[in-house]
Amino acid sequence: MKNKELFEAAKKVMPGGVNSPVRSFGSVDTPPIFAKKAIGAQVWDVEDKAYIDFIGGFGPHILGHANPVVLEGVAGVLSEGISFGLSTAIEVEMAQTINRLMPSMEMVRMVNSGTEATMSAIRLARGYTKRDKILKFEGCYHGHSDGLLIKSGSGGLSFNVPTSAGVLDALVEHTLVGQINDIEGLEALWARHGHELAGVIVEPVAANMGIVPLDQAFLKRLRDLTMSTKTVLIFDEVITGFRLGLGGAQGYYNIQPDLTCLGKIIGGGMPVGAYGGRADIMAHISPLGDVYQAGTLSGNRVAMAMGLNTINYLEKHPEIYRQLEEKAVFLETAMIDNLKAAGIQGQVNRVGSLLSLFFTKEPVTDYHSVMKSDTEVFGRYFASMLEAGILLAPSTFEAMFLSMAHDDEVLKTFIDIQKEVLKSL
Repeated sequence: MKNKELFEAAKKVMPGGVNSPVRSFGSVDTPPIFAKKAIGAQVWDVEDKAYIDFIGGFGPHILGHANPVVLEGVAGVLSEGISFGLSTAIEVEMAQTINRLMPSMEMVRMVNSGTEATMSAIRLARGYTKRDKILKFEGCYHGHSDGLLIKSGSGGLSFNVPTSAGVLDALVEHTLVGQINDIEGLEALWARHGHELAGVIVEPVAANMGIVPLDQAFLKRLRDLTMSTKTVLIFDEVITGFRLGLGGAQGYYNIQPDLTCLGKIIGGGMPVGAYGGRADIMAHISPLGDVYQAGTLSGNRVAMAMGLNTINYLEKHPEIYRQLEEKAVFLETAMIDNLKAAGIQGQVNRVGSLLSLFFTKEPVTDYHSVMKSDTEVFGRYFASMLEAGILLAPSTFEAMFLSMAHDDEVLKTFIDIQKEVLKSL
């Protein structure tokens, strides 16, 4: 079937024709494509058109699509059975590996998605502190659980729905919203509510309103304030975990949270999530404590095998992170040069191997500056790049993900195509 035919068929049986809103390409006013296969840095659609891919599954494919390292031994795991409703040795190995590389995660609980991880971490923070209020930051997306869909990012921004219908007012009442990189505002909020806060959840690199770096001074002050009121600091590292380095963003910035949420890379592309942290906090989770959380498929053997293959390879080859950063710096510089050559106002934000292009004249440092970016221009840019064989995330509020499969030839092709596309806007 053609992409258009599939989309028409999908719309009859799936809300909006998709199982996740951003896949509809609605915010870029472009018909969506349906993927058929992906290898290395390329994705093919059902019409067999090839694209250079900068979505990367929104994060997990740090080594590239269908990498043999990631897939090694998976067929053997499948042949022995997938899900038993019992514990398996590979779950223990994954928890030990995470603990070794992220020492702040003294104990780990595996779940099935980033949403489950953040939802469970919030419940745990409340159960541990016996407090109700949670602080999140405007534009940061932590999955689609009710209490966190307040002034959120990702698809909520793309469709101008920063909250969701169906979220109870009582939950909104207990969720406070701050501004990233605003230390003065953070301190004022703490003066009013600090002792009421069960937890604070933050992306240490905002990656769901595009890439917006958090100042290290802001994160450090947040750590100090949470410690002063015994508030649980939760780092949402679903995207940054094992992406910025073996120690995640907490290692990158040298700031240790109380709890951490992981996803993406730890499953090698399979559905996965995890949360973990201080042993005294994690001891409140059932069956040790009174905070209940469970999951039939948690710790799925295929996800654990693919995740461990990825992490173990990264640990054996830590130079990969330097190489990815070099690729990203090269791309960042070329994108800025292309904008200048075309006479277009734009900003390129980068942290490690994560990048975003915003069509705006002002530096992008927080939610409000993100929202000044020109989404109409991005939509035309996206459509032209797609037509030329470059697949970007279909929203200005999503990141570009680089992988080891993005070699010099691939990057040069992107730069040359982007240069011509920007000139045509």
